[in-house]
Amino acid sequence: MSSRTSPLLALAGEVRLRWRGWLAAFVPMPVAASSRERFKSCLGAIFALACTEWISRHMLGGHNPWFIAPMGASAVLLFAVPSSPLAQPWSVIGGNLLAALVGVTCARWIPDPGLAAAVAVAVAIGLMFHLHCVHPPAGAVAITAVFGGPAVAKLGYAFVLFPVALNSMLMLLIALSFNNLTGRRYPHRPPPPVPGHGTSDPPPGQRVGFTRADLDEVLAARGEFLDVDRDDLEEILVAAELRAFGRRFGDVRCGDIMSRDVVAVHADQRIGEAWTLLTRHRLQALPVVSPRQRRLVGLIALPDLFVGDPAKGQRRPDGLVRDAMLTELPTARPDQPIVELAGAMSDGGWHLMPVVDEQRRLLGLITQSDLLAALLKR
Repeated sequence: MSSRTSPLLALAGEVRLRWRGWLAAFVPMPVAASSRERFKSCLGAIFALACTEWISRHMLGGHNPWFIAPMGASAVLLFAVPSSPLAQPWSVIGGNLLAALVGVTCARWIPDPGLAAAVAVAVAIGLMFHLHCVHPPAGAVAITAVFGGPAVAKLGYAFVLFPVALNSMLMLLIALSFNNLTGRRYPHRPPPPVPGHGTSDPPPGQRVGFTRADLDEVLAARGEFLDVDRDDLEEILVAAELRAFGRRFGDVRCGDIMSRDVVAVHADQRIGEAWTLLTRHRLQALPVVSPRQRRLVGLIALPDLFVGDPAKGQRRPDGLVRDAMLTELPTARPDQPIVELAGAMSDGGWHLMPVVDEQRRLLGLITQSDLLAALLKR
């Protein structure tokens, strides 16, 4: 009896596991937004919808409806996931206007409202893909244009402008102001290009590991629309690689490898003095510090001492270091893992990295040679 029931019990157990796995696929991954970001999303949605409703009601009080329900769905995207490709300005404006135009046209030319709504949504999706303005709430805009009742039918193509265009523009303007005032990057711009040397070679960080071309080929092979910006995806993958790399080298800190006996100049010294120090110590650059507390205020490099092309050898007329130094430069902390310097010192073009404390006092310098030697010894 037991020999017969054992295969059945095993089969039942396997079916139960597969059933649980299938049901688990219906539960999404936890949202990784912090409590602060969630509060911002709620606050932005309340403010935007209240303002948009008030302005629309006072500008279009004689028309009904002056405020359409799909704006609530747009608010979710604009304030909860502003980095999504579906929430970018062209997606909001282009998607909503396109869907409204298609919806009004289908309502006029297709007698059956159900068929008109289905065709309107399908055509709007196809056109949004083609014009790179996919915006999910636009599907509801298309349906509203068909099932909006006598008020929308009376407006006709004016419905595209009032209230759809008006509401979309108001919502977008509020999103632009609110997201940027609360520290969000909106519109979601790609990171600035890495400065190169004017050659066809890719930056050093893109010559090993996965490349942008690899990412493009994988995305093309999948053929799916992913609700994540390609630049964001690449940035996440690079950060994951650095994190994995940090598990191996994370115990080495900037304070462990930096040079502490640092030659520096003051901003009020002469450029000729900086030239003397650079040539005497065979350096490529000098940190510029305040006289007493040695706070870092800038950096002066050999190319800064020449006029035009340094290869031509025309020295800058003698003046003050402050007139030639760079003031915008990255810095490191002594307790910072050295792997975090890799991007700035390879692709960023910085050949040395000043190490400072919380008061920005200069503690030391790390060069590319220091970083390479540390990695080789590990």
